[in-house]
Amino acid sequence: MGIFTKEIQNISEKSTEQLHDQMFDFAAVDDAKAEETAYSNYSYWRSTFRSFSKNKIAVFLLVFVIVLIAFTFVQPYLPDQKSPTQIYLNPDTGMQDRNVAPNDEYIFGTNSIGQDLWSRIWEGTRTSLFIGFAVAIIEVLIGFTVGALWGYSRKLEAPITQLYNIVDNIPTTIVLILMAYILRPGVSTIIIAMCITGWVEMARFLRNQIVILRDREYNLASKTLGTPGYKIILKNLLPYLISVIMLRMSLAVPAAIGAEVFLTYIGLGLPVSEPSLGNLINEGRVLMMSPDLRYQLIFPSIVLSVITIAFYIIGNAFADAADPKNHV
Repeated sequence: MGIFTKEIQNISEKSTEQLHDQMFDFAAVDDAKAEETAYSNYSYWRSTFRSFSKNKIAVFLLVFVIVLIAFTFVQPYLPDQKSPTQIYLNPDTGMQDRNVAPNDEYIFGTNSIGQDLWSRIWEGTRTSLFIGFAVAIIEVLIGFTVGALWGYSRKLEAPITQLYNIVDNIPTTIVLILMAYILRPGVSTIIIAMCITGWVEMARFLRNQIVILRDREYNLASKTLGTPGYKIILKNLLPYLISVIMLRMSLAVPAAIGAEVFLTYIGLGLPVSEPSLGNLINEGRVLMMSPDLRYQLIFPSIVLSVITIAFYIIGNAFADAADPKNHV
């Protein structure tokens, strides 16, 4: 009986060994594949542009704005283009071609002293866009720097708050008027005047966002591991603020152009000799009650309206696309 039991155990062990050999293999260790399992092909900017490209209207307007900006630079070099500052005379009468309605020679007509409105509008658009982009970039740089320090550093919170209260309580119109009186009228004067108080709203908004994000677990973990503050701001906080920054920047461009129009309206803008959308709209405003001369207001107003609407839609679309919450 014991011999029989022992034979059964031997048979069972042999069959078990055969079963294991047939069903199982040792897995080989591959360090390269182990690295691949931890790899993610996610890219923040690629995901942002993929999301933005789904908004067909915003993409169309972005292409339109790029073409418009490119055309303002190319237009002076196209054939048969007139000077935006030259006063043209009628060859038959020798008099100024004043208030000529749009025709084959003057596409947008002429103004009250015989200057070509077509070339003046594109020259003015180029000037106004330069002012708008310069103001927007400076406001973003100052606003983000001040807002990040204001929201992240508890030591700087009190002094920056006092600075904010002082600057925010100064009316922007007063600053624009004083700078226009103190400095010589020009593009740089308008840019400086707008940037003195323009960064305040962006800094305050970014500060509020950073206060919400700064004490989250991943930021506390980074701080505990000894990560410098500027890296936490740039790596952990900035991606969540890109949407806000792009929205504010896109709105700052038409706002700066509108402020330039306002300054020109009250007589403190650019010199009349330097074309801008503000100058052109202000000149057309005087003639708006005359039906035959309203084209001098309509054309620059259309250009300004299209730029404003385009930047607003593009900014909102890009802000939504840049929000990491909308990324898959």
